Amino acid sequence: MNLSKAFLVLAVVLACDVARSAEVRDTVAPVPARTLYRSGTDGYHTYRIPALMATKSGTLLAFCEGRKGGRGDSGDIDLLVKRSEDGGKTWSPQQVIWDDGGNTCGNPAPVQDAQTGTIFLLSTWNRGDDHEGRIIAGTSKDTRRVFVMRSTDDGKTWSSAKEITSTAKRPDWTWYATGPGTGIQLTMGKHKGRLIIPCDHIERETKKYYSHVIYSDDHGETWRLGGSTPTDQVNECMAVELPDGKLMLNMRNYDRSKRFRAVSTSTDGGMTWSAVRHDPVLIEPICQAGFIAYAPGDKKKGDWLLFSNPASREGRVRMTIRLSRDGGKTWPVAKLLHAGPSAYSDLTVLPDGRIGCLYEGGQGHCYAEIRFVRLSVEDLEREE
Repeated sequence: MNLSKAFLVLAVVLACDVARSAEVRDTVAPVPARTLYRSGTDGYHTYRIPALMATKSGTLLAFCEGRKGGRGDSGDIDLLVKRSEDGGKTWSPQQVIWDDGGNTCGNPAPVQDAQTGTIFLLSTWNRGDDHEGRIIAGTSKDTRRVFVMRSTDDGKTWSSAKEITSTAKRPDWTWYATGPGTGIQLTMGKHKGRLIIPCDHIERETKKYYSHVIYSDDHGETWRLGGSTPTDQVNECMAVELPDGKLMLNMRNYDRSKRFRAVSTSTDGGMTWSAVRHDPVLIEPICQAGFIAYAPGDKKKGDWLLFSNPASREGRVRMTIRLSRDGGKTWPVAKLLHAGPSAYSDLTVLPDGRIGCLYEGGQGHCYAEIRFVRLSVEDLEREE
């Protein structure tokens, strides 16, 4: 692991573990949440990396990684899911989707094809004894590989993992991640029906990191590499389709002079991306975020967007949902979900039009629990 990467990892750990002081100072009442995964239970040391999907039939799927050996990103890591058929009121026991012995199976990124109903779960794999730093340096025994699984029964059962690395990753890339978080399907224009999964990668020679997408135009049968951002210092990302058919990518930003999110757009279905700009309202401590278009119930798609992240420049605290009514130009509404330690999150629109958020949070550190929250737009707009 290079020195700058090591300092970043240390900073993230410290940000999670010292965040309690920020929670004490905050006076806003938290939003009630249900704990879906609690670290240290059911055979796993830590649960991390949430992804939340509402299927076309109304089932909720809450994905995550189950880490057996510790909080770290390497080692024996499995992919898990819980299901809810009543809008998140009750949940099934956790189901192991992919367990490859002592290896790392992670970064859940689900998407559903509206025409066929099939749910695809994109994910990544590496040897459990290959750490991120060695993969980036090119000294690992293997590399990061890309896989897809599918479910045709609303997430009850899943196929075996099929490797798609040869068409989804360039040979001169080392580190690679799908999502994490839910992908989208395009609903208009020349590329209507295209499945899109936001991803990121690191180049072998330059060690620079970029966001990119992979896509399928044949209902998930094959997956191909789309476009990458023209500039680096961005990685984990989420995508939305705007009312004019343009795609917007919202990205984790490593430019330390700008502690807020990076944004890029595409007018050709994700094959090319605009110059990266930064949104000063969406402050971040360098962390993943949730980002979706909001179209409740049967209402026509508008330009409302929802965004969730630990809204702080100082550390991973203050899990917050924001609402934009003008396609991300402004974010006038913000709702604090949890004032204390918090990190990754994902969002979905529930069958009744309310908003679901699945996020990492806790009292002592960011990764104590993965929690589920339901709230309405009225809840977001209501002042405490």
